[in-house]
Amino acid sequence: MDDFQPVADRVEIQALQAEFTDAVMMRDRPRLAALFTPDGVLRMPDVPIELTGPEQIRAGGEKLQEQWEFFVQNTHPGSVRIDGDTATGRAHMYELVRLRNGWQGVNHAIYHDSYRRTPEGWRFTERVYEIRYLDTTPLGGTAPGTTRPDPAAPAAEDRLQRAAAALAARGFAVEVLDGAADARARVRELLPDGASVLTTASETLRLSGIEADVDARPGAVRPRLLAMDREREADELRRLLAAPDVVLGSVNALVETGTLVLASGSGSQLPAHGGGAGHAVWVVGAQKLVPDLPAALRRVHEHALPLESARTEAAHGRPSAVNQLLVLHAPPRFSRGTVLLLREAVGY
Repeated sequence: MDDFQPVADRVEIQALQAEFTDAVMMRDRPRLAALFTPDGVLRMPDVPIELTGPEQIRAGGEKLQEQWEFFVQNTHPGSVRIDGDTATGRAHMYELVRLRNGWQGVNHAIYHDSYRRTPEGWRFTERVYEIRYLDTTPLGGTAPGTTRPDPAAPAAEDRLQRAAAALAARGFAVEVLDGAADARARVRELLPDGASVLTTASETLRLSGIEADVDARPGAVRPRLLAMDREREADELRRLLAAPDVVLGSVNALVETGTLVLASGSGSQLPAHGGGAGHAVWVVGAQKLVPDLPAALRRVHEHALPLESARTEAAHGRPSAVNQLLVLHAPPRFSRGTVLLLREAVGY
């Protein structure tokens, strides 16, 4: 009988690993917590999360699962080494996840495990989760009964504050304001007397009234541009677009980690934003916040472009296009960058 004990132990430990995955997939948090010893620890340094004891593991699992739009976990057994009433082992994981905030991806990971024999059977004393590969390319599939986050809905306050902190850490000046009226007033304060100021095409500026305010100022560049001959004065037009004292605009997406993403059909507005202007000011509605760069690009193509195309079709008889992209991880070296981040949704 003793000759078969190691085999029985190995089978029970692999069943414990499978029970963990089943409890996760079924969102059965009490059952998940019961798979650990009273002093058991679940560590996820890459997340980062550390939970000690069944109650913390149950509550922590609940918080994690509340964030899921969907989650699929597959476990592939690895090695198991038994030493009397304790053991160590590994389980190899393949997972797909999409969170309610839009973050998504595929990852391959390893659980590094320690086990202990108890009167109830083998239990985890420690699980340490190590991600070996992560791909955040947008997933092509969906889970029945789920919907993606509304790209027009404003982000919650905690996400806005995280984004503001990330922008500041990257060197941007950033202010969190309640809404468009506050941004309109703040822009008036930011613009120096006598400065040449360019307002780039932006529904955020138009709807907030900022565009009309600025275009009525002495030194406004946009009225001059609209009056110029596109062919005969092309060189002068290009120079006016590229290097105003101040450029005002918005972005198509703001990544929570502090990156600005701007798209353009003609590319004419990007040089000023990319460093040609002495000071760039971006007014950003709360609905433009996304978790990562793939989500930002998806927002550009799937949300902003159709709306902008509808506008250009009505105004100019032709659709828009994403021909050029500007991704700013930090302000340009020789100019200042200020982000006015609003708590309300403005523009698209």
